[in-house]
Amino acid sequence: MQSLVAFLKGLGAARLAAMVAVTAALVGFFAFVILRVTTPQLTTLFTDLSVEDSSSIVKELERQAIPFELRNDGAVIMVPKDKVTRLRMKLAEGGMPKGGGVGYEIFDKSDALGTTSFVQNINHLRALEGELARTIRAIDRIQAARVHLVLPERPLFSRETPEPSASIVVRVRGTLEPQQIRAIRHVVASAVNGLKPQRVSIVDEAGQLLADGATSDADNSVGDERRAAFEKRMRKQVEDIVSSVVGQGRARVQLSADFDYNKITQTSDKFDPEGRVLRSSQTREESSLTADNSGQVTVNNELPGNQNQDNAARARDQSKKSEETNNYEISRTTKTEVTEAGRVNRISVAVLVDGSYGKNEKGEMVYQDRSKEQLDRIAALVRSAIGFDQKRGDQVEVVNLRFAEAPSVAPLNEPTGLLGMLQFTKDDVMYVIELGVMMLLGLVVLFMVIRPLVKRILASEVVPARAEAAVPALTDASAQAGNEGGHGQALLTGGGAAHMIDVAQIQGQVHAQAVNRVGELAERNPNETVSIVRQWLTEPAET
Repeated sequence: MQSLVAFLKGLGAARLAAMVAVTAALVGFFAFVILRVTTPQLTTLFTDLSVEDSSSIVKELERQAIPFELRNDGAVIMVPKDKVTRLRMKLAEGGMPKGGGVGYEIFDKSDALGTTSFVQNINHLRALEGELARTIRAIDRIQAARVHLVLPERPLFSRETPEPSASIVVRVRGTLEPQQIRAIRHVVASAVNGLKPQRVSIVDEAGQLLADGATSDADNSVGDERRAAFEKRMRKQVEDIVSSVVGQGRARVQLSADFDYNKITQTSDKFDPEGRVLRSSQTREESSLTADNSGQVTVNNELPGNQNQDNAARARDQSKKSEETNNYEISRTTKTEVTEAGRVNRISVAVLVDGSYGKNEKGEMVYQDRSKEQLDRIAALVRSAIGFDQKRGDQVEVVNLRFAEAPSVAPLNEPTGLLGMLQFTKDDVMYVIELGVMMLLGLVVLFMVIRPLVKRILASEVVPARAEAAVPALTDASAQAGNEGGHGQALLTGGGAAHMIDVAQIQGQVHAQAVNRVGELAERNPNETVSIVRQWLTEPAET
């Protein structure tokens, strides 16, 4: 212990403070590295959480003593990667997250016995709006949604039923596609009884009207979407077949289709006079007998006796009539033609192909135009791909021009074997990079900070050791205080004392330590010190 205390006293306050500071810095640095390496890797538990859902989940995590981290103002919760699956199942069992709205779970804890019909209707409307909002948020690019439904009741003694309507406010990432907007309207309309898609309005967070319920706009959007899909499909087919000839990325295709969205219904009747069939036949015969009485009307003629006599002598006239009616059915053909909307009236295709590249005698890349025969073959392939119809007015143009950019480089092959099996995720790569940075910082601190300080401390200890080795006679003289005073004086005289003084002046820091050591020797051996000082005083001055 005395040696340790003497060593610490010999270091001095400045060196001792420096060593303590270096030791504390090293302990802190390596403790940080160890804690950072041993800390479990965090991954996302839930994203796009509302304030209510985030608060509920945080309380549950604190109750289970699970470390977590909040990001994006509480909208994102990070937890250890090895506990994500279990936590999601556990939270789902408790009905979290609720999605920032009230769904049909509002009826789980309600007391239906003391609830009025008005409150039940309001709760049903709230639940329906909440469920629709959750469904809409499940669509890609939609971050948040809010649904407002208007379900009017039919007034008493009214023949007309008011139509329901809906308005939706969404917060999106980027821009919604037309088919996504139409899908939202149909989803909401299908979930509400009596609601039509045309009665659903959609607004984004910037106040831009995405759908206003106009029927014409809906029809136009459907037509444009159908035309765009047709053009995209045909363009891809043409690009694939042309790229297989001229090379990948060496062809540009533009295709335009003209559609007719008019729906036509045509009905025609055709009669065949040769194909007649007897339907019915009717025959009618009539006979009549008339007498000539000269047209005289007298009293004598009207008497019964005279009438019989006159009839016998009267001339008689008899006639017969026969009539026959035949009904025939004539063959009839009825034809109804319905031409649906979206017919292709004309297709125009423009194909731009790059030339071929080859090396000349100097090894340089040289551009060469494609021959007319090759362009004609490419045009024939394009016509076959699009179903070319000259009567319809289709046009196909294939032009060979040099592209401004250089030929594309062939894609690199995917790694196979062991490298193909080691499929690192983004989190794994970031974790390895983090460990590498920490190791690099540790090496920098070790070689740039710790090593120079240790060398400086060790170098300062070597010089005092040499100084102590230069004055062994003084230590021996201190041990022999009484009867060996003359011998101690002889050891400290002359060159020994001068050498000790020279050694004490090597460095500023070593000088202070050597002076302190000489002071301690003088305090321990006062007699020898006095004799040495007297001898210095009696010595003649050097010339």
